[in-house]
Amino acid sequence: MIEIKHLRKEFEDSAPLKDINMTINDGDVIAIIGPSGTGKSTLLRCINLLAEPTSGDIIVDGQNITDKHCDINEVRKKMGMVFQSFNLFGHMTILENIMKPQMTLLGRTKQEAYDKAMDLLYTVGLAAKALNYPSDLSGGQQQRIAIARTLAMDPEIILFDEPTSALDPSMIGEVQSVIRMLAKSGRTMMIVTHEMDFAKKIANRVILLNDGYIYDDGTPKEIFENPTKPLTRKFVQRLSVLSYSIRNTNFDFENFAEELQSYAEKLLIENDRTSKLQMCLEEICVNNLFILEDDIDIVFDIEYSEKKDELSLVVKYNGEHFNPFDSDNELFNSILNESTTVVHDEIRDPSDTKHQHKLELIFKWEEA
Repeated sequence: MIEIKHLRKEFEDSAPLKDINMTINDGDVIAIIGPSGTGKSTLLRCINLLAEPTSGDIIVDGQNITDKHCDINEVRKKMGMVFQSFNLFGHMTILENIMKPQMTLLGRTKQEAYDKAMDLLYTVGLAAKALNYPSDLSGGQQQRIAIARTLAMDPEIILFDEPTSALDPSMIGEVQSVIRMLAKSGRTMMIVTHEMDFAKKIANRVILLNDGYIYDDGTPKEIFENPTKPLTRKFVQRLSVLSYSIRNTNFDFENFAEELQSYAEKLLIENDRTSKLQMCLEEICVNNLFILEDDIDIVFDIEYSEKKDELSLVVKYNGEHFNPFDSDNELFNSILNESTTVVHDEIRDPSDTKHQHKLELIFKWEEA
């Protein structure tokens, strides 16, 4: 088990890790996701002290490896790391790349190292390449060799730093299949990845890093299918969001229309969907909420999910509930009926006399 307490890592001009606290249990397969520059790779490098933490504690099986008296080389024998760039020795054959660390660091005989290496080469499907050099192999094959070399050291935990990011798309699958096989073996693994579908399939736990902190931590189902935190939802669904507040009836709908047009052009959203969204917003606000409420408090978000190709209008308002389907506006009603429309009525605090409601309309694009 690994415990990380108040881990912070500073560089001269940045602090990619500000306060990381987490526990890694034996057998966990943890996918680490998040925007670029949020400290994902730095976290892995701190765990095996390739990067020295600025402060905080990393406790591996009860031993604080940040203690100056700790023998880090002994600790590193428990950990293996697979990098983006393979890090194979170009002047050695594939077999030698896997044998050398075993003999040097673990004290195995040449025969023991050979037997282990060949067994692992069969495991990753590259036994026929044993006498080749790294330059003879594709990127996907080199990464599989890097994984085999890591496994040869019998690590208790394996750290993968974006293992497929340097590969051509055609080679990603072969590396992922090897990692999936390892995940089923019960090994403890942490995988930094930008492949969301891969993370969803392989991990039992997903951690989202943001701005140097753990922003979210949950099962793949919680993170990818039912995200509750705004940044998680935005990240996993690849959402682009426009947000507005309306506090009085003088809201500038013309300026909003121009911003919506610019937003749509940037994301290649069809004019048909944005024009319907704009019309619905004006109908909801001008002909309903502006009339129903003296004290106007409306917040609305325009969301586009690249993953789902869905354009949504989410309107939150305080006050009386209204049913959009009761409108006398025939065009508005026809849009509600023809679009894939989801309407939610959410009361956040039933004890409050001014309930907050949420209305969500989803505008899908139907090919002609």
